[in-house]
Amino acid sequence: MTPLTSYLLLSAFLFSIGLAGALSRRSSIMVLIGIEIMLNAANLNFIAFWRFGPAPTALTGVMFTIFSIAVAAAEAAVGLSIILAVYRRTRSTDLEPTEAPHR
Repeated sequence: MTPLTSYLLLSAFLFSIGLAGALSRRSSIMVLIGIEIMLNAANLNFIAFWRFGPAPTALTGVMFTIFSIAVAAAEAAVGLSIILAVYRRTRSTDLEPTEAPHR
């Protein structure tokens, strides 16, 4: 087994864990954690293909990874702010539809 294959298998395993976590959880915070795990798996793919690709001296994989980390940070900030707004209204972070409290 080549090192690239090992990295790709690890990345597929991480992505599977993140996907299962994002699809099976009721808590919106746990769904965000699953999405972050999937983004980390994609970052691992970027770095693996960059390192074992034809031109490892070009920093294309690193640039994609840094951009992806920036997008993940923005996604986490926006996602958490939406979760806080929903929690203030419904007093719950569950993704199950419920009625809004009467004022």
